[in-house]
Amino acid sequence: MSLAIPFVAGVYPLLENETCFFLAIHFDKYGWQEDASAFVRACRRLNVPAALERSRSGQGGHVWIFFEEVVTAALARRLGSLLLTDAMEGRPDIGLDSYDRLFPSQDTMPRGGFGNLIALPLQKEPREFGNSVFLDDDFAPWPDQWAFLASMGRMGRAQVERIVREAEQGGRILGVRVPVHEDEETEPWTLPASRQRKEPPIEGELPPTLELVLADQVYIAKQGLHPGLRNRLLRLAAFQNPERLRVFRSCPLITPKGTCSSLQMLAIVQCRESLAWRTRHPGLH
Repeated sequence: MSLAIPFVAGVYPLLENETCFFLAIHFDKYGWQEDASAFVRACRRLNVPAALERSRSGQGGHVWIFFEEVVTAALARRLGSLLLTDAMEGRPDIGLDSYDRLFPSQDTMPRGGFGNLIALPLQKEPREFGNSVFLDDDFAPWPDQWAFLASMGRMGRAQVERIVREAEQGGRILGVRVPVHEDEETEPWTLPASRQRKEPPIEGELPPTLELVLADQVYIAKQGLHPGLRNRLLRLAAFQNPERLRVFRSCPLITPKGTCSSLQMLAIVQCRESLAWRTRHPGLH
């Protein structure tokens, strides 16, 4: 007698040589549909093929980006960070609750481990409830899942490198200052002494003062906060802070948690200098 034993098929995206064949972005909890849609629109603006899948639980989703060949995990994650940054421009609250993490979740292979596991799409049992399937723009499952998957475009390594390089040079990637690699810089003599590209100034009128509460962490009132400044602060809190990243190359993304009246920024010991740098603006104190 044979017994049907339910199981979940998963994959470790991070390969032994610290490369990967795909990037997946996980959205979870309340608001995941709106945030995932904003992310997919960001993908389309940059001509990045992306497939949205409802998770096994039905309470979240994954956006999948496939590569024609292996790319380094660090490069794939920089692409994901750029797309999140672009999506946040139109939806500042992304990252407060719904955005969870990138897969692979590390740039390098953790010692004694395999990285983070992600469940594969099209699991048999969840599909019976309309979950673990790819969705169209109206969040309806594609009629032929395998035909849709076969039609998905894949990104070449050169395309990924070009998009990330142009974004880094324009200061549009990540919520922290990202070093520009001099061997990728066509005019390295134009870099400032810090070797960092400056972010473009925040457009619009900013308040003359910004009140911060420094306690166990930093608290900033969200009410009345300039959208552009709010977005920049969210980006700072939502991604790896540079000091921790310098020490722990495999640390997962830091996601800010918020209350109804304040934005709580994590890793404050390392972020205070970056916070002052990011809010620097004529007339803002």
